[in-house]
Amino acid sequence: MHSETRNTRADHHPRHIVGAMGVVTNTEGDVLLVRTERRDWEPPGGQVEQGEDLITGLKREIMEESGIAVEVDTLVGVYSNTGQNNQVIFAFLCSYLSGTPRPSDETPEVGWYPPEDALRMVTHPAQLGRLRDALAFTGQLTYRAYTTNPWHLHIERPI
Repeated sequence: MHSETRNTRADHHPRHIVGAMGVVTNTEGDVLLVRTERRDWEPPGGQVEQGEDLITGLKREIMEESGIAVEVDTLVGVYSNTGQNNQVIFAFLCSYLSGTPRPSDETPEVGWYPPEDALRMVTHPAQLGRLRDALAFTGQLTYRAYTTNPWHLHIERPI
């Protein structure tokens, strides 16, 4: 009975999915966007895999989703999706290194867009907020906690 109680407690330990998103710009100032079936247009990124650090995971995700190699530059925000997914997402500014945008199994369309077009194309509230934070970044990190389906903002503040 004692070991059963211990296992039950272990099942209730907090668990979060860790994700990273990159707002990648090229030398012309255009922003890299990918289109996914779940959220339509968004900056590339995704879940950090077991044993990966944030930077390695983000570089891998951007390469997998777009064919673009990047340098990860600056952390711009930390975001908590406190709903069913329990995600913590780190958003970074990234610089283009090499590659030509190409679709993948996850992203049927990929391309470079002027910032004003990117802001119109990204419609998912969480993704749009992170994109806005990155494009307006002046050195002050943003923290935002929210839930989705339906979208509800719980906390938004500089950190």
